[in-house]
Amino acid sequence: MSIIKVENLSKKYIIGHDRNAGNACNYKSFRETLAHSTRGFYQRLRHPFSPNKENTELEEFWALKDINFEIKQGERVGIIGRNGAGKSTLLKILSRITEPTTGKITINGRVASLLEVGTGFHPELTGRENIFLNGAVLGMSRMEIKKKFDEIVDFSGVKKFLDTPVKRYSSGMYVRLAFSVAAHLEPEILLVDEVLAVGDTDFQKKCLGKMEDISKEGRTVLFVSHNMVSISLICSKGIFLENGILNFEGNINYSIKHYLNSNKEINNVWENSFINTNYKEAELKRVEIYSKKNTKNAIFTHREELNIAIYYSIKTKLKNFRNYLRIYDENNQVIFGSGDWDIDLTNQIHEPGNYIAICKVPNHFLNTGKYYLQVEGTNPRTIYYYKYNQTIFWEISDEFGAGNPISHDRPGFMRPILKWEIKKLFA
Repeated sequence: MSIIKVENLSKKYIIGHDRNAGNACNYKSFRETLAHSTRGFYQRLRHPFSPNKENTELEEFWALKDINFEIKQGERVGIIGRNGAGKSTLLKILSRITEPTTGKITINGRVASLLEVGTGFHPELTGRENIFLNGAVLGMSRMEIKKKFDEIVDFSGVKKFLDTPVKRYSSGMYVRLAFSVAAHLEPEILLVDEVLAVGDTDFQKKCLGKMEDISKEGRTVLFVSHNMVSISLICSKGIFLENGILNFEGNINYSIKHYLNSNKEINNVWENSFINTNYKEAELKRVEIYSKKNTKNAIFTHREELNIAIYYSIKTKLKNFRNYLRIYDENNQVIFGSGDWDIDLTNQIHEPGNYIAICKVPNHFLNTGKYYLQVEGTNPRTIYYYKYNQTIFWEISDEFGAGNPISHDRPGFMRPILKWEIKKLFA
C-alpha cells in the first residue's frame, strides 16, 4: 500500500541577483522570503507610486523538477544529494509548509516533521506547553498526549527545564525535545531533516534506534542526511536527488553508490562549502590531501605517504579541542578513524587564531580504490564545533603497472608490503 505518492512534482522559486554584486545568487530561505515580501507590501502601501529602489534582477529557479515516486507503508527512506539538490524543499512540501508549483501529492496518514531547529515550537511557551501544542496540531486529544507525556520527557532528557520557555533552550535541548515529541506522538509518517546533527553522539544513536522502532511498528520514516553511515544504518530505500531531478530510486546501498559516483570528480581540496556548525567558537576553513610529490590532484600511488591537512580557526579560548577524521571507501565502509588526541594534548588550550592539523597516512597502507573523508572538530564532552560531511574524493592507483608480478588485486582495505623470509632447509 502506498502511503505517499508524488506525481510530476515541481517547485519554482524566484531568486534575486544584485546588479552591484556581479552574478552572485542571493537565495533566501522561506522565512527571509516571507519577511522580505511583507516588508515590500507595506512599502508599496505607503509609497504606491515610488519606483522600485531595489537594484535586483529576478530569475526563476527550479528547486524540484518533475519528481515521481511512491513510498509504501513502513518503509525507511533516505533522501540524499548534494546541497541545493532539493532535499529540504521536498520535505517542506510533504510537510505542507510550502506548496508545489506543479504536480500532485497523495498522503495517506498523519505527518510529523522535524525540519530545522525551531520548527513547530512557540518560543514563548514552555517545553510542557509545546508538547501539548504539537500534539493538538497532530490532531491528538489531550488524553492521548498525556499517555505519551512521560515517555516524551524521559527520551528528551529535558525534564529539569520542562517549565522553562523554549526560547531559553540550547539548540541541542530544542532538538532533543522536538524529536521526542515528533517520534512519540504516533504519526503514521515521520519526516526528519539534517537537524539531528545538532545533538550529541549518544542522542543521535537514540534517535536512529527510535526511527528503526517506528518503522517496525509499520510507520514510515523519511530521513535527510549528509551522513551516509547514518543513512545506510537506518534506511532500506533511497531517493537520490541531483539538481532538483530524481536521479535514482531504489535500494539504499545502490542509492548511496550512485550519489558517491556522482561526486567522484577527483579533487584534493575542499573550501567554502557547506559547514554543519552549531557553535561559533571554531570554524573549519579548508581540508586538503596531498603527498610530497603530488599537491595538484588527488590520484596517488601506494608508495606515497599522504598528508591530510585540516585548516581551522578558533574564535574564543577552548580547552581540549580535538580534530577527528574518518576515511570511507566508495562503498561507504569505514576504513579507519583517527584523532589528534593520538599525540599528547592533555589540558591543551587553543588560544584564538588560525591553526592547521596534519594527519599522515603511511605509504603502502590503503588498497587500490577511491576514498572520501569526514572531518569533525569536537571535545571530550562530544560538543561538535564543526562537522564536514561532504566528499573529497581521492584515488589510490596501482603503482607497479600491468604485467608486474605484484600488480594483482589484493583483498581487504589495506595493502601493506610486509617483510618475508625464504630459507632453504637442509636435511
